[in-house]
Amino acid sequence: MAAVKWTTLRAHWLGQQLRELREANNLLLKEAAEYLQRNPGTVGRFETGEYPIRRPDLMALLDLYGVSDGRRRDALLRLSQDVWQKGWWDGYSEHLVGTFVDYVWLESRAKEIRAFDNALLPGLLHTLEYARASITAAELDASEEQINHWLDLRMARQKILKRDEPPCLMTIIDEGILRREVGGRECLAAQLEYLSEQAMQPNIEVRVLPLSAGAHASPAGAFRIFTMEDPLPEIGYAETPTGAVYIESPDAGRLMRTYDRLRELTLTPGESVQLISTIVEELR
Repeated sequence: MAAVKWTTLRAHWLGQQLRELREANNLLLKEAAEYLQRNPGTVGRFETGEYPIRRPDLMALLDLYGVSDGRRRDALLRLSQDVWQKGWWDGYSEHLVGTFVDYVWLESRAKEIRAFDNALLPGLLHTLEYARASITAAELDASEEQINHWLDLRMARQKILKRDEPPCLMTIIDEGILRREVGGRECLAAQLEYLSEQAMQPNIEVRVLPLSAGAHASPAGAFRIFTMEDPLPEIGYAETPTGAVYIESPDAGRLMRTYDRLRELTLTPGESVQLISTIVEELR
């Protein structure tokens, strides 16, 4: 049996936009297909994301659907380009599940990333040694080659924070993470020093959820919220024992409320850095 092809989030979103535009114009699938001089099945696959639409067909459909707003047209055309275009992460694709390919794409396109972590520090803020220790501990059956590929990918992902227009990363870190000796005391101390340095960057906010906060709004664990440029939706991400889950608007709004409630319990950024520095001193 042939393997099921993974439909990327970007292909799904573009298809969803096309379907909504067609329906808003009260057009049947076969009418859109006749306009393009294509089979209705092909246009249907455009809308499900199973087959990426090419730029000339997309421009024709936008004309048919009366999309004249330049900003929206450009956004949809860029999304179409993303569907076809290979990203730098595709070099790692044989070592990744399809859901995580989407995750890396979301990171690369988000204008804001909100994160809550209660087991490990966020990957975008890892040192090489901390990343290696965390990956090795979690992937018991992985070969050294696989671990090195995942490690390279994690380090490469961090480049988004140093580009000319980086995303704003707002992260809430459970205090327990700061005391978990991943890789040993020296590894953790070096990681926490690096975390303090990164917390000083204008596009990075680090807040610690202290142990004294007690029970909180996310007992189920870590999650992410990606705020995208229009027309892409705000989307949440969480890992479960059976795999990753992506949560689209409006359901992502509940995750945002969870983040806000957690944030109310955190130390300020200044207090957080002070606590991190204190823990480093304890470790050394």
